[in-house]
Amino acid sequence: MIIRKSVKIGNLDLIIETGKVAKQADGAVTVQYGDTIVLVTAVASHRVREDIDFFPLSVEYREKSYAAGKIPGGFFKREGRPSDKEILSARLIDRPIRPLFPDNFKCETQVIASIISVDKENDADVLAGIGASVALSISDIPFEGPIATVRVAQVNDIFIINPTFAELETAELEFLVSGSEDSIIMVEGEAKEASEETLLKAIEFSHTEIKKIIDLQKELINEAGLEKREVVESEYPEGLSDKIDSLSRTKISESIRIKEKKERHLAITDVSDEVIEKLNEDYPESEKIINSIIHDIEKEETRKMMLDESVRLDGRKSDEIRPITCEIGYLPRTHGSALFTRGQTQALGTTTLGTKMDSQLIDGLESTSYKTYMLHYNFPPFSTGEAKPIRGTSRREVGHGDLAERALKPVLPDQEKFPYTIRVVSDVLESNGSSSMATVCAGSLSLMDAGVPIRSNVAGIAMGLIKEDNKTMILSDILGDEDHLGDMDFKVAGTVEGITAIQMDIKIKGISFEIMKDALEKAKQGRKHILKIMNDTISEPRKELSQYAPRILTHTIPADKIGAVIGPGGKTIKSIIEKTGSTIDISDDGVVSIASTDTNSAQEALKIIKSITVDPEVGEHVKGIVKRITNFGAFVEFAPGKEGMIHISEMDIQRTNQISDITKVGESIEALIKTIDREGKIGLSRKALLIKNKK
Repeated sequence: MIIRKSVKIGNLDLIIETGKVAKQADGAVTVQYGDTIVLVTAVASHRVREDIDFFPLSVEYREKSYAAGKIPGGFFKREGRPSDKEILSARLIDRPIRPLFPDNFKCETQVIASIISVDKENDADVLAGIGASVALSISDIPFEGPIATVRVAQVNDIFIINPTFAELETAELEFLVSGSEDSIIMVEGEAKEASEETLLKAIEFSHTEIKKIIDLQKELINEAGLEKREVVESEYPEGLSDKIDSLSRTKISESIRIKEKKERHLAITDVSDEVIEKLNEDYPESEKIINSIIHDIEKEETRKMMLDESVRLDGRKSDEIRPITCEIGYLPRTHGSALFTRGQTQALGTTTLGTKMDSQLIDGLESTSYKTYMLHYNFPPFSTGEAKPIRGTSRREVGHGDLAERALKPVLPDQEKFPYTIRVVSDVLESNGSSSMATVCAGSLSLMDAGVPIRSNVAGIAMGLIKEDNKTMILSDILGDEDHLGDMDFKVAGTVEGITAIQMDIKIKGISFEIMKDALEKAKQGRKHILKIMNDTISEPRKELSQYAPRILTHTIPADKIGAVIGPGGKTIKSIIEKTGSTIDISDDGVVSIASTDTNSAQEALKIIKSITVDPEVGEHVKGIVKRITNFGAFVEFAPGKEGMIHISEMDIQRTNQISDITKVGESIEALIKTIDREGKIGLSRKALLIKNKK
């Protein structure tokens, strides 16, 4: 049976349909907004994974080129590995749904969002998030939804739900918000230094639309929903839990009070090993169960310590920031570098400046564009004291890099004022919480060190939450263990003026606006504290670029002169590059970018280009090379592609019998432009220049 429901969201109808396609999936829906359509399926195995201690959920977001009437580029002409956009969109689906599965559900579960039609106006990622909720909710997979996702933007001080790509170009803020009927689960986005009040208003505005979408989902679930499968509770051998508790709880409670991370982890490991050894005879092969129960005890005792005693794992107060040190110019040959250390989290930020030729081609479904600013985040295993295989860039690295990239983007200069391609790289050297926010700080400092004219420093801080019934504790600058054992990871980045990027993930079913407001206020105070330390190190960009950075000169030439600069088969521009050692890029609108680490070389290239593109005038003094000689004159190239002839009668003040008496092929010669005929042929006169100089 085909079921179709719709509701107006923003300016368009949101249409959800099930029962027509992909009917062998446990749950399958199409979600349509405008002419953008997403097919979302959910499937879960019926076999329980007893060998794991986590929920095996995988989420895929895949764009089909045919959706936009395109054929994939490359040799194979088919979709390959997921792009950054696909990875980021998959994470946006994964993060709000993951907390809504039962703790004991250990069946392989997969959600796939396939983008099958795009109208190039409406982004499909929001629809995919809604589709995931519906597909899971109508299936027999145990899922505590529904939830909904919307995008909110502020354009000219007006909030817009699900803005078009064109509207986003002028937006002051853009957030993706996921929520349930009564709370917010996830927020991610960027802003142009928005206030905390504006952010909260945007989220509240979003929640109104979220509730409308949830009501629509409920209608469809009532008609198409299946009975949920039973989740089998974990069964432990009789008496094992009590024995583990009596053997470990007191020691775990003592261990979590060790302030140093490694020592604390080793102490807890020792407790686990001791319990396993004592229970091995009565409960053989129960290592996994014992470790799981001890982890639960650790979580209980940690949360109890924080809520009842207001004591954090490293002994700080709830709003206290770890010690911070900043160092710029750490690497001698990079264009800009900074080492930012906060507690046991350390990020090495570097900035590299390139030309337009270094920009990244983004071949997306909606459009093709060039990206002139990028930030890459690397999280090597040694940063947490682990030895793991490195198999390419992880989804987490892509996501954290994107968040930090968004955070710094609002303070960057316009391309017209600073025509460089900018690449910031963060190598996390130590990690004990909030490495993405350390990346923001290190990246900001490295940009200043490189002389990039950013408006101000940007700092980031991660906030946490411990919530049990009516007891809550908001934590500033959380540790890795506080993130792992807590209920919220709320990252906030910004300047003194306001917020530039946020990312909030909740591990419980949601939080109230009151908690969010409190967390934002404490994040603001923490951000200002960090910014003061950063500004004490460097408060404004260096006046000069690094000697190793390219110098870029820009010049605009008439569009009809582009061909003259390039020359037949690129001959002219290649000769300029070879002669000056500069890198030259010419855009379709005639903007010429010349880059070189040697300013004089760039100036020489610019001079040559100007000589090609500026029309010669009678009386102009030129200097050129003799290219060939005839009986009646010498042909002189005084600019690439521009040639004039000195007639034998114009070669000297005295009578000239042979051209070779005055000059030879390959020699340099100076002259004045004497005539330019209707066909553009140029007559030169050395004699006129000699007479002029004699006077």
